[in-house]
Amino acid sequence: MPSTLKDIAEKTGVSISTVSRVLHDKSKKYKISDETAAKVMLAAKDLGYRVNALARGLRQQKTREIGIIIPDISNPFFSDIVKCLASELRKKGYNFILYDSDEDIAIERTGVKSLLEKRVDGLIIASVGQDFSHIQKIRDVDIPVVMVDRCFDDLYIDSVSVDNVKGSLLAVNYLINEGHTRIAFIKGLPGTYANETRLNGYKQALQAAGISIDEQLIVGDDFRSFNGYLSTKSLLNLSNPPSAIYTAGDLIALGTLEACKEMNISIPDDISLITFDDPVFASYLSPALTAIEQPRFKIAEIAIAMLYSRIKNPNEEHRKILLEPKLNVRSSVAHITPIINIDVNKDDKKSTERFNERNLA
Repeated sequence: MPSTLKDIAEKTGVSISTVSRVLHDKSKKYKISDETAAKVMLAAKDLGYRVNALARGLRQQKTREIGIIIPDISNPFFSDIVKCLASELRKKGYNFILYDSDEDIAIERTGVKSLLEKRVDGLIIASVGQDFSHIQKIRDVDIPVVMVDRCFDDLYIDSVSVDNVKGSLLAVNYLINEGHTRIAFIKGLPGTYANETRLNGYKQALQAAGISIDEQLIVGDDFRSFNGYLSTKSLLNLSNPPSAIYTAGDLIALGTLEACKEMNISIPDDISLITFDDPVFASYLSPALTAIEQPRFKIAEIAIAMLYSRIKNPNEEHRKILLEPKLNVRSSVAHITPIINIDVNKDDKKSTERFNERNLA
């Protein structure tokens, strides 16, 4: 059986309250002598006493635990986020409890309930993202919450994510500048913030360039590799297949690569590929994968700073932070006969026509 304060008190001949004050660094406050404090600490060590952090947390109404909920731990983006969150939490003296919702809103709701029952001091949630009623209830009971990546425009809660619309504009405008006009988009999970904003940016880029939106080229239904595999096969089997594919996430891109390999389709000779997320393996692939980079470590750092600030100042104004995406050009996009030139660094999405010498001949 673990030793108790009573055991230490009996061994040292002092009161239980004196033992408690010594073990909680309150000797000077209660004018406990150095000799008594040393005797208590030695007895605690001899008896193998350990502070019951949970009981102490309940007494202080703090557990020093933060709940983290993510949609898919196997997704490199979220695993990187968790790694950075863990590092930042340790710096501030917090532990964390991780819950993987497996891209299932019902599991996410169960996770929220479980973490609240454990009396966590706050929550960081990368939501499945199709409903926020359960998250609204967290706010209503004054538990600090920060949303990461998959946020909600209509939810008045602290959040940090990348500017997904701008990221899609960068990706699609780059493809257009390389001469592509038949550009497919493989979506992630419908109804989620990340998917809908990336889809919105894709459509904006095409419309600004005067390219008609072909619904046959918009496919997919989740952020996992098998979606990329199946969706790519359906796209390549069209009577008029795309010349380029833009995927909403890195795992989707892996599925696209697998399908192309199976069908003996060469990237970028036969089809070009660009993805959102820019996983660490992107530059090691052959060809290296052109991608939209999310500042994932910055996202995690800001999320922790926002949560810590919210814990200390519950009544401060809520903030929604959008970070800048970055286009990393590598080798997976082929240049074909260009017909339109878009400045990928412009936010106003204006376009100008450009013809090469062969077109003007």
